[in-house]
Amino acid sequence: MTTLALRTPSDRISLRVPRRATAVCAGLLVVTFAVAVVGLTTGDYPLPLGDVLATLVGRGDPASTFIVETLRAPRVLTGVFVGAAFGVAGAIFQSVSRNPLGSPDIVGFTTGSATGALIVILALGEAAGPVGLGAVCGGVVSALAVYLLSVRNGAQGARLVLVGIGIAAMLESVNAYLITRATREDAFAAAHWLVGSLNGRGWEHVWPVAAVLVLAVPLALALARPLALLEMGDDAARALGVRVERSRAAVIFLAVALTAVATASAGPVAFVALAAPQLARRLTRSATPGLLPAGLMGALLLAASDLAAQRLLDADLPVGVLTGALGGIYLGWLLFTGRSRA
Repeated sequence: MTTLALRTPSDRISLRVPRRATAVCAGLLVVTFAVAVVGLTTGDYPLPLGDVLATLVGRGDPASTFIVETLRAPRVLTGVFVGAAFGVAGAIFQSVSRNPLGSPDIVGFTTGSATGALIVILALGEAAGPVGLGAVCGGVVSALAVYLLSVRNGAQGARLVLVGIGIAAMLESVNAYLITRATREDAFAAAHWLVGSLNGRGWEHVWPVAAVLVLAVPLALALARPLALLEMGDDAARALGVRVERSRAAVIFLAVALTAVATASAGPVAFVALAAPQLARRLTRSATPGLLPAGLMGALLLAASDLAAQRLLDADLPVGVLTGALGGIYLGWLLFTGRSRA
């Protein structure tokens, strides 16, 4: 059997769970946890696993408590939560657009969030609260622009991607202009933030993205069936009882919220939202990118990339540099295999 049926005792509620997808999610969760443990125990001051566990339950010595709770745990959790948010958002956008290139960083939503945050950084400094609010506002405004400009007898996937690429190009020009008009110190801070980094992350970066994940992911899972039907086309989805525009607007709103808050916490980390859903789809052998596998894959990709950037390359290397390099290779492979199939 390829699916597992879960039912309540009264049979009023039943749920079909694909066995392979469940196994993939469990495997991704275990590997992500292992990466997180390595991130907590290794570094300039290695700590035994027992000391880390004692610290997490409030029984660690002052030195271990400072290293784990102040320096390492916020960074690890920010990477896991931000990666999960990008993964789920990428899966939503790729399903809505019916295009593997329909991710937030390709269609301009991540760039819009970066523009909003960049304006705040140059005007008010790098305080986490204002920068986060600026990123959310920028992401919402860019999403509205892309959606309204692409709506014509329904927001078709190809049109959504093309309009998003155009909006992203214009916003990149705005970002470049803002940096050229800034002082040297502000320009350096803005350019460093635009790469995407987990350096210096604290609990103020963890809680916002964790709260949005708790609220948005269950809502997205509740809309998973309409989202899957939308991939069949608007006419087919409408014939099967889906309120097409309302469902599309709802899932896009959730994806924009996830993208904006994730960008506010770690910057516009490149290619995680693009690669995570496709890698998860290949592992699950599913026709569509599942939300939970994509989220777990995104969490693993970002956490593992940050660990590699710290331990294998340079402790100060922003994670966006590594994900951008790996993502460029993956994008080239995706285009090449797509051309070969065509």
